[in-house]
Amino acid sequence: MAESADIDVLSELAQLPTMAHPVLSPGGDRIALYYDISGRNEVHVLDTETGELTQRSDGEVPRNARWYLRWDADGDRILFHDDDDGNEQNDIHALDADGTVEQLVEMDGQASIHDVGESQLLFGSSRDGQMNVYRYNFDTGAVTKLTEYDRAVWTSHLSPDEERIAYATNETDDYDNRDVYVAEIDGSNPRNLEIGEVGAEATPIEWDASGSRLLVGDNSEDLGRIGVYDFDEDAVTWYAETEYDESPVAFLPDGDRVLGVRSRDAMTLPVVWDLNSGTGRELDVPDGVASFVASADEPLTADGRVVFQHTTPTRRPELLAYDLETDEYEVLLEAEYGPFDPDDFADATYFTVDSDGVPEIPAAAIDHGPSEELSIGALLYDSGERPSPLIVNPHGGPRARSSKAFNLYTQVLCARGYSVLQVNYRGSTGRGRAFVEALIDDWGGAEQGDVVVAAEHALETNEWLDDDRVAVFGGSYGGYSAYWQLVQYPSLYDAGVAWIGLTDLEEMYETTMPHFRTELMIKYLGTPDENPALYRDRSPITYAENLDAPLLMVHGVNDRRVPVSQARLFRDRLEELDYEFGPDGTVEYEELGEEGHASTDQDQKLRMFRLLDDFLSRRLPDE
Repeated sequence: MAESADIDVLSELAQLPTMAHPVLSPGGDRIALYYDISGRNEVHVLDTETGELTQRSDGEVPRNARWYLRWDADGDRILFHDDDDGNEQNDIHALDADGTVEQLVEMDGQASIHDVGESQLLFGSSRDGQMNVYRYNFDTGAVTKLTEYDRAVWTSHLSPDEERIAYATNETDDYDNRDVYVAEIDGSNPRNLEIGEVGAEATPIEWDASGSRLLVGDNSEDLGRIGVYDFDEDAVTWYAETEYDESPVAFLPDGDRVLGVRSRDAMTLPVVWDLNSGTGRELDVPDGVASFVASADEPLTADGRVVFQHTTPTRRPELLAYDLETDEYEVLLEAEYGPFDPDDFADATYFTVDSDGVPEIPAAAIDHGPSEELSIGALLYDSGERPSPLIVNPHGGPRARSSKAFNLYTQVLCARGYSVLQVNYRGSTGRGRAFVEALIDDWGGAEQGDVVVAAEHALETNEWLDDDRVAVFGGSYGGYSAYWQLVQYPSLYDAGVAWIGLTDLEEMYETTMPHFRTELMIKYLGTPDENPALYRDRSPITYAENLDAPLLMVHGVNDRRVPVSQARLFRDRLEELDYEFGPDGTVEYEELGEEGHASTDQDQKLRMFRLLDDFLSRRLPDE
């Protein structure tokens, strides 16, 4: 992207209007979405026939568009989440057509909308500790707790007659297991449908219109697969390719087809499965990432087209309406580019490298032997600078992946002349159950080695990359990776930026939200009492003295996923070790007010862009 004296590139990038969480109304004639074209995140409604876009809210919704939207059953009101300055302790509100906001659910902990019916709303809440299912009655305003499990219940679904609920949780001794349950509307008589094998993960997605079938997903056969459970037969029929990981999305109204998504080479492709013939096909869209709203109220527009977001590394997210009969699509809401053009953005080159988790670069913190050799996928963005510094950018999660989607932070870095490497290390999604589970009991082990193996390969095969200007930057688990890379492989890096990252795993276990404690910390590492050495040995703070490159630490003060104490503890340890702080020292430290676990707010994004740009320009100068 060419610099211009006439524009502030970082400001212009931060101000590019972005849509989030589009969801069709009942009847499919309107789409509700978050959109910040005014400079602030607001709820907008798009008419699917005329294309008219109307702003419905006026400052009543969160600045951060992290959490999704839902329509009520009549299509009159839009339900949304709100928190306090990004702390994710959400309450649930309803927005009327005239802009009036009513608070529906106010309670301690995090509340998350699950499903909406004529008379009631299902939501998850951590009010009593663990995330469980609750019901809100629209007529009386009463809130009733429906489930009481020690393991998190992430989602639940109302049957069409609103007399049953489907949800997933785990009651077995196998911590990796997840089963699908169906219970009465008051939570009584829960029945495990026994989908898939013990140790695998099964998930309910949607009831069909008759309430006699349930769309489910499962990874018993390693790769994710799409299934339909028939209650009359008490059996599930699976629809899946053997080569790719797939996930279900929704029944189509005819009841004979289902929507899904397929993962292939860092792409997410929309697919349709014919339940009668058992055949599936990919929809004809450009290579990139398609995304549907989970638990969408309606899968089709009023004229029968499928709606989803689509993006590529150089094309910002846009909203498509796809005709399944003609395989033609229309752009319902185009992306805004401001002073830029898609050709201004850096594209991604996908490559793979075989890795056993042990790079050539020596380890400074822990020694571990070779792990299973796996094919590791990675994306390299060429900034066009010659020679080009390299930013190694591990993804968060860790149960996530880098993909061929437009990434604003990547484009900010490329605009400043930094090429970017993103690695889908073992533990990433899109490659099946075994690939995900390879990270269990091994945080800071082979997956971090995979990142370096991919970096070594990129540096060796692209002579235009400057191996004297290599930095690491990541957020959340990517922030953990940034800390860990700097203390485990200090000889590789000339600078690092750790954003909202984990540093002390035992303290993280004690202070994170309950559902992250069980489904993240215990699932991957056990408890500190069970595995004290693992918690100690894989914590970056244990090896803080290995830091040998300038480090920028950034953390939101309202973060409840990864509390700000994680940054403060590492900062305090570096002070004990007599590291010098400040622009001329080894360590720079920033706490971000009015922000939690990252933000989509334009002003807050720009604040982070400027911190990142200023630090890298000083620490990786073009000599």
